[in-house]
Amino acid sequence: MVKIRLRRTGRKNSPSYRIIVSDSRKAPTSSALAELGHFDPQDRRNYDLKIDEALAIEWLLKGAIPSDSVKTLLKKSGVYAKFLEAKKAKKAE
Repeated sequence: MVKIRLRRTGRKNSPSYRIIVSDSRKAPTSSALAELGHFDPQDRRNYDLKIDEALAIEWLLKGAIPSDSVKTLLKKSGVYAKFLEAKKAKKAE
């Protein structure tokens, strides 16, 4: 099963995360199928969140399942709403 999840990077007590697509049977630190963006939670007021929207929607349409934390990030950035619209449009065809 293909999942979209976070890979922890950064130093001790200073985490940052990469949003990756990988096989659920492999460890998050192993090679990824694709890298969709990054997330830095250090700045509490203004999270540094960058996501390649087109690539994320493409993987979601292919059936990749986001983890709970990634789903929250996708909703905050507005990508998940665009995915639902694309899914409706694809189903209507």
